[in-house]
Amino acid sequence: MTAERWTRVSGQHRPALGRLLPLGGPRDGAWIAEGAARAVLEDAANGVPGVRLGPPRITLADPDDVGEPVVPRPPGALPPGALRVTADFAAPAAEPLRAAASRLRLALLAAATDTLGLVVTDVDLRVTELLDTTESQATPVEAPRPPAARDVTDPDESRAAAAALSVPGVVRLTGSLGGLGRAVHIEEHAGDTALPRRHVRVELAAGAGHRTVEVALRVREAVRDALDDRPTVAVLVTSVA
Repeated sequence: MTAERWTRVSGQHRPALGRLLPLGGPRDGAWIAEGAARAVLEDAANGVPGVRLGPPRITLADPDDVGEPVVPRPPGALPPGALRVTADFAAPAAEPLRAAASRLRLALLAAATDTLGLVVTDVDLRVTELLDTTESQATPVEAPRPPAARDVTDPDESRAAAAALSVPGVVRLTGSLGGLGRAVHIEEHAGDTALPRRHVRVELAAGAGHRTVEVALRVREAVRDALDDRPTVAVLVTSVA
């Protein structure tokens, strides 16, 4: 499938979230909103002296080289695959451009992989402006504030929500994707056997002091263990702050 088609398909669902990017690999069952990931990258760029980053864009590195996750994807989410970060930036005129790009590339790659857990294989940068000074003014980065999830009354949804909130690194549950402010979605999916199996999707905001993919993995385990039938679980991170 072409990159343009992935963009068109994912853009049909909650455009305010941006693309829903695979977080980790095919077995991790987690996704993150591009807006949330972009804020983390921009914050990392603010720590690189002398450069000024334009809005970064995160896409599949090779749309023809993707896999299917072990759990159903959220609506419009990209499949697991290597990612590419692209961005324009302003560099100091007094420094070799290659050196400035290298410093920025390392910072973005560390934020994407070490802080979030994205599988980023390419960081493509383009210099669009030269700065007269080596000191660039940091641009304040505001993390996305997705709407808080409404209270739930369904017993299984309540158990799943409580389990997710008990995981260190979960700031709150959010309700952006599924409508009506729901953070927990429980549905049945046909599996490899004749009997359908329940699937749970949990939407949340994660704390910046924890590696995001590891928070998602702990949430998956906690929610699965909280329900008697041990359903499959997917996690969607809508904010990191």
